[in-house]
Amino acid sequence: MMHIHRYYDVDIVNGPGTRCTLFVAGCEHQCRGCYNQSTWRIDSGIPFTLAMEEQLLADLQDTRIPRQGLSLSGGDPLHPHNVPHIRRLVKRVRQCCPDKDIWLWTGYRMAALDAAQRAVLDYLDVLIDGRFIEEEKDATLQWRGSRNQIIWQLR
Repeated sequence: MMHIHRYYDVDIVNGPGTRCTLFVAGCEHQCRGCYNQSTWRIDSGIPFTLAMEEQLLADLQDTRIPRQGLSLSGGDPLHPHNVPHIRRLVKRVRQCCPDKDIWLWTGYRMAALDAAQRAVLDYLDVLIDGRFIEEEKDATLQWRGSRNQIIWQLR
């Protein structure tokens, strides 16, 4: 079971427009200067239940607060433990909410992704890859914490 640390049903910080944002547990990178160290252990936080997943899908479809899409961060959504759960989630979002975009932040480099991680990319609109490197920190960057990170437009 995947664990999460936070779910924001209304978020305007982690991607364009108003979004739903999920912060998952588990990160192998453990970057120096990480602002979210509490998410590093895969068993930290709380279990991401089917009821939570259903709520997230309902929130994405709620027309009272139109949301542009879903943002997945962490921890690392592409941590090997999280990959099957994230793949199922983004597949469901794509099926239920084809008009919503899906953004995902990972410390892994696009070129280094394994086959299971790459399968998640089929459902994403945007991937932001690369570890946070404190020496390359740049507060002026949009959607990234350090200059080495790349924004990949996948759709």
